[in-house]
Amino acid sequence: MSRCASVSLSLDEPVPATAATATTWLLLEQPGPWGVKALTSSHLDPAVGRALETAASGTGVRVALIRRPGRHADPGFGETRQVYAAHTVPGRGWLRAATTRDPRHLLDLDLGALGAGDHRSFDEVLGGRPHTGDPLALVCTNGKRDRCCALLGRPLATELAASGEDGVWEVTHLGGHRFAPTVLVLPYGYVYGRADARTLKKALDSVREGRVAVAGCRGCSAFERPGQAAELAVREAAGEYRAGVLRVVRTDGAAPRWAVTVAHADGRRWRVTVAREASLPPRPESCGAAVLGTPARMTVVAVRELRPTALAS
Repeated sequence: MSRCASVSLSLDEPVPATAATATTWLLLEQPGPWGVKALTSSHLDPAVGRALETAASGTGVRVALIRRPGRHADPGFGETRQVYAAHTVPGRGWLRAATTRDPRHLLDLDLGALGAGDHRSFDEVLGGRPHTGDPLALVCTNGKRDRCCALLGRPLATELAASGEDGVWEVTHLGGHRFAPTVLVLPYGYVYGRADARTLKKALDSVREGRVAVAGCRGCSAFERPGQAAELAVREAAGEYRAGVLRVVRTDGAAPRWAVTVAHADGRRWRVTVAREASLPPRPESCGAAVLGTPARMTVVAVRELRPTALAS
């Protein structure tokens, strides 16, 4: 039986501009098994998970559970758990780390402020501090949600961890099962699809150098999908791979066509025309899909650098 990832690959479905959108990621370590909706179907108190989901709604914060690769025994309540918060808006990003023995403390966080880039509540409630270790590679492995994530994601997470990468975690859900293995790399917030260990190690090495690897990149999670397509297109057109120097500052139009303005920290600007198209022929968008779908794909129609006289237009 065909898996959604193998069908997507056979159809050469483009990876760019398919990343889940979040200005801030809030990640809580939760060992043990995960269900389809892990926040409310794991060993985490479902009342806590449900409250976090409700609090995060509309804030730009995406909450997910993480665990180390390997066996997934849960030592139970009272064990120290790792917590991360990462704001991924270019030029304003940060990655904070903390630990807690009681996940209920996360309910005291100001998620609206976190989504806007203010980490003070994270620091005050959890004793957060800047993350100073290796960049994080969060590999989607939740087989209860989609079997491709387990079959393809878990071996990748294990291989990366065995290679000496200390920042490797499994994560509950990144969206886009058909692009498995799919990986979120922090602190910059770029998501990768159809990843292998070699590609991910290059992406992690790029982060250490303050750069963004674009091979296999699904986009920066801080941007909506037209912005993801535009930013990656400008990187390729301008040969600009430094992190944090490109921002989506304006999006005009509406589906199925947008004009996206991308600004460089040095003052340069580009206008990128992005069109939404349906992916044909129909294909399974996940392994559990009852019907075939035609997922939207973002196509870059044109990239034009704006001269000073055109900036006001």
